[in-house]
Amino acid sequence: MEATDFENVRILDNFYQNSAYYPMPVVLITTISESRNVNIGPYSLCFPHIISRNHSMILICRSNSNTAMNIKRTKVCAINFIPYDKKYLKNCVMLGYPGETTDEKMKNSNFTLIPSQRSEEEKKPGVEYPDIVQEAFQIFECTWDETLPIYIDEETLEMHFILKVDKILMKSKWKDSLFKGKGFPDMPIDFGFRNNVHFWFSRHSSPYSEPIPKEKRVNINTVMYAATRYDPDIEWTEEACQKIVRVPRIFLKTVIKGCVEAAKEEGLSVITPEFMDKIRDKRSKDKGSK
Repeated sequence: MEATDFENVRILDNFYQNSAYYPMPVVLITTISESRNVNIGPYSLCFPHIISRNHSMILICRSNSNTAMNIKRTKVCAINFIPYDKKYLKNCVMLGYPGETTDEKMKNSNFTLIPSQRSEEEKKPGVEYPDIVQEAFQIFECTWDETLPIYIDEETLEMHFILKVDKILMKSKWKDSLFKGKGFPDMPIDFGFRNNVHFWFSRHSSPYSEPIPKEKRVNINTVMYAATRYDPDIEWTEEACQKIVRVPRIFLKTVIKGCVEAAKEEGLSVITPEFMDKIRDKRSKDKGSK
């Protein structure tokens, strides 16, 4: 066997930080305590939960933590994404210390709380929604999805919440950057608790874009073949098909389906390049208004 520079690493509990280098997000979960005060809990085990079009996040925490008990009782929370700032991260470590009540820990908070941005129409009767963090650049206002199975480990107290994303808030600068495809907020990265002494953080470098290779794109003949056979009641012009030649092959059927459904909603039988432009403009407008 050829020699390599790799060596075995013993897989320990919390392997993602004790047996590996694994970058994680840094978020603040805001909830409402039993005394009706807002609780801030720093977390890194919070990731998108991908099930078809189910827009959710998964949060992993201790079942007896302030955050977990508050979510179980109120069913709601907010996920606040903070920018990279050493004073913020220092305060995260302070707020993440287990065993303190909400009143005890919040005396040490340096973050500014403002009311939930849910409209009156978006609020459910009798539900009190937690404040959000003013310093955040992005916020997900969420509801616990109790329809999905919940995981609880009675020995380790590990608990998994599936949080339905009801509303996404974003500072204006980053909303503009998101839809223009230019610019990223300066986000912190957490590498976990190591050496039984320190939490380790870093800032990410500036992202760069890499275009899809031309050989991975579909050609006009492939698009026309797929489009004209998707629904016999809807015709496509060649110019309309040209509008989606840059779509990766794996997503082509999904894009065609969306265009056909939009055409049928408007009572059209032919998809033209003008109609494709109309769909694009409408989607851009819808994104910009969210």
